[in-house]
Amino acid sequence: MKILANRKIKALFCKIAACILVFALISVSFIVFEVHDAALYILLCALAMGIVILIACYGYFKNQNRIMEDAVEQITEYISGNREARIACDEEGELYRLFHEVNTLVAILNANAENERRSKQFLKNTISDISHQLKTPLAALNIYNGLLQGETEELPELQEFATLSEKELDRIETLVQNLVKITKLDAGSIVFEKTSENVADILGEVELHFAYRAKQEQKELILSGDDHISLFCDHDWMIEAIENIVKNAFDHTEQGKIIRIEWKQSASMVQIIIKDNGNGIHPEDLHHIFKRFYRSRFSKDKQGIGLGLPLAKMIIEAHRGTIEVDSELGIGTTFTLNFLNPTKL
Repeated sequence: MKILANRKIKALFCKIAACILVFALISVSFIVFEVHDAALYILLCALAMGIVILIACYGYFKNQNRIMEDAVEQITEYISGNREARIACDEEGELYRLFHEVNTLVAILNANAENERRSKQFLKNTISDISHQLKTPLAALNIYNGLLQGETEELPELQEFATLSEKELDRIETLVQNLVKITKLDAGSIVFEKTSENVADILGEVELHFAYRAKQEQKELILSGDDHISLFCDHDWMIEAIENIVKNAFDHTEQGKIIRIEWKQSASMVQIIIKDNGNGIHPEDLHHIFKRFYRSRFSKDKQGIGLGLPLAKMIIEAHRGTIEVDSELGIGTTFTLNFLNPTKL
């Protein structure tokens, strides 16, 4: 029987069997030798046997409880970050077999985590090397393009070509920068310098960044919210996340449309809401917009690279926030950023 494979369970069964055997022998002896008040003695023996069995069971279950507490403690240590934590499983039996399986699972998780760490480090190093190798030729191309624009002022066709080249160079530079940022976030090498920031000031900087584009494209960017709301965040990275979402709104709205940024504070969180009355997102795309390099077959935007929204999501989640999106074709899209209010925790 597997249940008797554990020596402690076997010892408990042996003790109980021994007590019952001794009780049976004594009882038979009292009856055979016709001892006076045999029934009373048998009753006392039964009581004594019960007490001994209870003590044996108590000792066994106390020991089992200690084993389980040790196991829980090791599991808690592992969850807390101690990758060397293991459950002692040097005995036989089903319980120790379970502990052994848990230890095996921990070893597999550690191996997978190490492989993932190495993959991320390799990816980080590769992207960093590529970006470093691209920076010099990109800078040179920007200089050449600038010189070309200066020499083609009287040649409209070449001027148009130079302008298109500048846009493509900017697009490549943005792609490289976003790849580097995402890779660093993946590798956990970014240290966020979080401070209490005024939300109105942050969004004011975002508005200033898009003011020229809004004017050129004849779109309206409207901000509204309480001037006294604060958010515990990394100033530069939070602006990066919000600007990527606002840029997405500009990319998918037509001339004369409105992009609104609202912010408010509830009892437990700060919300930043970015909404537009643009084209909306197709239902088929709604669950994929945060995937890297995802390009919708329904989108009219042919210049996007599919990294802005994934980068924004990573930054927001790194601030222990969440991002939600709601969209309706022909009506518009709303992005809602939720951040826990640290003063209420």
